[in-house]
Amino acid sequence: MPMAKKIKHLLLELDLTITELAERLGTKPQNITNKLKRDNFSENELQDIARVLNCEYEAKFIIKDEDGNILKEI
Repeated sequence: MPMAKKIKHLLLELDLTITELAERLGTKPQNITNKLKRDNFSENELQDIARVLNCEYEAKFIIKDEDGNILKEI
């Protein structure tokens, strides 16, 4: 699955918008939209996305509960 699709899926799972993601990252929504269209994210950007969404990034996103149990991998 392309990374852009994974990020979109992650936003759906967390009930967040591109605008909210952009705000958390300190960038403009258009920048995120453009990167999603091109599927063009650096490793550092992916790590930043995971950090602001409270996920782990290991070439995939891992959603955990408060106890550290894995709920879903995307």
